[in-house]
Amino acid sequence: MSKLWDDLKENMKEWSSSAVEKAEEMSRKAMAKTEEMTRISKIKFEIHQLQRSMGFKYEELGQLAYTHTKEDHMATFSGNTDFFEIVNRVDEINSEIDQKQNEIEKIKQEYGIEDHEIVDAETSNTMENNQSGEEDTDSLESDDNNQKNVSE
Repeated sequence: MSKLWDDLKENMKEWSSSAVEKAEEMSRKAMAKTEEMTRISKIKFEIHQLQRSMGFKYEELGQLAYTHTKEDHMATFSGNTDFFEIVNRVDEINSEIDQKQNEIEKIKQEYGIEDHEIVDAETSNTMENNQSGEEDTDSLESDDNNQKNVSE
């Protein structure tokens, strides 16, 4: 009976050691994947910032076109350095966005990250931001009402 008990204790030690090793391995994999998803999120934020910059450049381009056409009565931009500087900057921004999207694809391939995993992480971040944004909207509305009352 003591032999059976000793064998059982020994087997339990081996099983628990094996379970701990598996848990450590899974933990390392999860941490690596989390780090890479964080890198992807940072790159996506950089892409968002670049897209905003591009929007500002388009706005600047539109203002230049309007001014050039309305005030100078010209519909052509040949020789206008400001126009071509803005256009070139938009092209540079597009190139930067493409590079960052390629970087994301490399990370996804290298670490086996699926698109739905990233979308899930983004969805939870969006939900958190929306919840905090609702509070901000309420405070903005009360500020607007206070300003209206002061001006009346």
